[in-house]
Amino acid sequence: MQKVIFKDLGAVDYKETWDYQQSLLNELVALKRHNRELDEQDPTFKIQKHYLLFCEHKPVYTLGKSGSLDHLLLSEKNLNEKNIDFYKINRGGDITFHGVGQIVGYPIFDLDCFFTDVHKYVRFLEEAVIRTLAEYGLEGIRKEGFTGVWFDQKDGQPFRKICAIGVHLSRWVTMHGFAFNVNTDLKYFNYIVPCGINDADKAVTSLQAELGREVDMEAVKEKLKHHFKTLFGFVFDDLKTNK
Repeated sequence: MQKVIFKDLGAVDYKETWDYQQSLLNELVALKRHNRELDEQDPTFKIQKHYLLFCEHKPVYTLGKSGSLDHLLLSEKNLNEKNIDFYKINRGGDITFHGVGQIVGYPIFDLDCFFTDVHKYVRFLEEAVIRTLAEYGLEGIRKEGFTGVWFDQKDGQPFRKICAIGVHLSRWVTMHGFAFNVNTDLKYFNYIVPCGINDADKAVTSLQAELGREVDMEAVKEKLKHHFKTLFGFVFDDLKTNK
């Protein structure tokens, strides 16, 4: 059974965390190369590592490699005035927002140790969030043609996206991940075309907005961790788990 090192990084700068993810990905790829020609009984064989990072970022927009800059509705001056960072990054998907009150999850997994199927991997990220929402009495859904986790239309409300997903893989090692709106200030989504989706019947929401109350972030994190562990079939490396 695979072991995963969990780290809650707290409130951290986006670029700093991006660089950290890349360093971990490089570490995992280097281990794969080292082990390539070795038998597991070889004394120089090294057990592969995996990481699951949770964090929050100060307000930042990130634009995926397939996204359009037209979906950022603020000028550079506006961004500076509102103290919002902006980065073009190497994940899939379009533009999204990260900020306080949002759980951003970065799995750095070697999928060779789990399964080599990108679509299944993305479905598992969605499923972890869907199962977490179910614990709050909410039914998260997948919407055909779109990634992420949504709520269905009801009582005149549009489809509502609560979790965005965008990933990058190198030699089957993952980085980037998901952004789960818990107590997120949704006004920031008014300054972009979220995920490039500009349909009248689709909007962005949060757990707080759906429940009508602020939610304990730590409780949500524990639920997410449990569902990740169950879905991927790993155990947490408790000796290296940091809060």
